Amino acid sequence: PEVCAEPGRYQRIRGPSVVLVEGGLELSYAENCGAAFGLLNDSPSWIRRSVFGVAALAAAIFLFLFFYRGKGGPLFACSVPLVVSGAVGNLADRVRLGYVVDFIRVHYDEPFDLFAWHFDRFEYPTFNVADIAITIGVVLLVVDGFRQPADTAVLEVRTEAARAAPPGEPGSATDADANRT
Repeated sequence: PEVCAEPGRYQRIRGPSVVLVEGGLELSYAENCGAAFGLLNDSPSWIRRSVFGVAALAAAIFLFLFFYRGKGGPLFACSVPLVVSGAVGNLADRVRLGYVVDFIRVHYDEPFDLFAWHFDRFEYPTFNVADIAITIGVVLLVVDGFRQPADTAVLEVRTEAARAAPPGEPGSATDADANRT
């Protein structure tokens, strides 16, 4: 049968998993036909390849342009290679195979409570190293987006102080305007 022809989140090749941590972590081969969490899994192959190819290319171009123009802070500079390399890695699988090979399975089979919620078991969708790189890169992008560059923060503090000072006083807005001329 054609790869990814059957509906469902994954089409696994039957074989034994390698247990790394009993009841929690194992290596288990899986073919991911969809995007994250099986998104577009039931769509035709040409749609998946088109959407994923365009998305990966657009993300890479967007991030490289921002990187080239010096946008963002130090975390942004670390995140670009992670996101781009992860996206290119998954795209290479998708172009070559028609699906992404995932192999890291995290699960917990015993009932447990987390804050106010009760879970009978937990299973995270199977993922790969490229997914880890993308996730770390996106987290760094978000954190970098919330950071305020130090020179901007100093400028804003000085501006607020100038607005608060009485007119004509040293450091006031009118004093700053007089010094510019």
